[in-house]
Amino acid sequence: MKKLLVFSLLAFILTACSTTKHIQALKPEPSKNTPTVYETTTSFINLPVTISLSDIESQLNKFFTGLIYEDNDINDDDIALKIWKTAPIKFTDENGKLKSRVPIKINAKVKYGTSALGINIEDTREFDLNAIVTMESRVGLTNWELKTDTSLEKIKWQESPTTTIAGQKVAITYLINPAVKLFKSKIEEMLDNAIKEATNFKPNVLDALDKISTPFLSNEQYEAWFKLNPIELYVTDAVLKNKQITMDMGLKCTMQTMIGQKPVNTFNKDKVALKAVSKMPDKVNVVVAGISTYESASKIITKNFKGQEFGSGSQKVTVNNVDLWHKDGKMIIALNMSGSINGTIYLSGYPSYNATTQEIYFDRLDYVLDTKSVLIKTANWLAEKTVLLKIQENCRYTITENLNEGERSLAPYLDNYSPMPGIFVNGKLNGFEFDKIVLTDSAIIAFIKTSGNMNIKIDGMK
Repeated sequence: MKKLLVFSLLAFILTACSTTKHIQALKPEPSKNTPTVYETTTSFINLPVTISLSDIESQLNKFFTGLIYEDNDINDDDIALKIWKTAPIKFTDENGKLKSRVPIKINAKVKYGTSALGINIEDTREFDLNAIVTMESRVGLTNWELKTDTSLEKIKWQESPTTTIAGQKVAITYLINPAVKLFKSKIEEMLDNAIKEATNFKPNVLDALDKISTPFLSNEQYEAWFKLNPIELYVTDAVLKNKQITMDMGLKCTMQTMIGQKPVNTFNKDKVALKAVSKMPDKVNVVVAGISTYESASKIITKNFKGQEFGSGSQKVTVNNVDLWHKDGKMIIALNMSGSINGTIYLSGYPSYNATTQEIYFDRLDYVLDTKSVLIKTANWLAEKTVLLKIQENCRYTITENLNEGERSLAPYLDNYSPMPGIFVNGKLNGFEFDKIVLTDSAIIAFIKTSGNMNIKIDGMK
């Protein structure tokens, strides 16, 4: 009985003299719901459509090959006419108008004669002539169609042979002039229609929009997607200058940065219409995601606590490890500590951003309710505000590299990026600014925004 009393007294003394206590606080479980994270901005992208005259020449020469006009009825106007294109059509621009040079070969059958005393004296002659036809076209734009208003300016005959009729020298060109007048209206119409078909840029524009509106993975590791949604297209009138036809188009769109599953391309070609404007807006607003995982953030914050003690005298603790996760829109910070208190305590706060230091810190940081209750009972000194503020000072980490990575992820798509042949994307963005922070089940996402300009050049009609 005496031995038992001594043993109990010794145990009491050892326990009383010990300054180490083990704390068991209830762990707040992470939120199981994974929020859909995205940020949307509205932008205007410059979309100049440039069609070089050489491209129009190439397309037009595919339309016009060999025989381009034929009239075999000699009885209606005493002339039968066939016209071939003998060399490629050439274009130049002059004072904002399109000049066309078309080399042709004419085969003409001309019926001529006289009628006297009820006697008809007729004859038919066949001629082959070469000429250069020069036409002038005014260029305009109606909805999706590039339209021209063409007029035949002149025909330059390569030779002007004559024939003898009734003892008189008659120029062959004089005989076929009536047919040329008919041919004039036909070739003007043919050229206008051919240019309209050759410069049908609508498929190119819609294909370009479809391509750039397809979401792309800007950060594979964190499943960050960038998506562009076309809303409206604006256009100014077509201008012919420096051997090319240019139309300033503008795309009103939304840009989204999304985290998680690949978003759906919702672009509908059939619902896009052109709206005529005199001046094109071109401001681009872009939001990029800077992503840091809880694991990487935990490692950085753990290093912040290295070598530091919290408390004074015999009441001190050191932080051995930090874990982070999110719960109901807040960040949970788990501090595993040793010293006069052993165990893990839990704090919660709202992530905020310090633009000067480019750091994430936690605003309104406080112990979670159960941890606070346990500390008040077992280690009230640790719950004091001065200790909490010192802990808060270390619960921060820089996201400079994450923001730089966000910028770098977008850079390749602004430097002559070509999503398809003939389509080139270029742009320039200003400095990035912090927008907001969103928590997911695995990472802290800092959205940064910027403005600038962007153009998508559609070059070439293939």
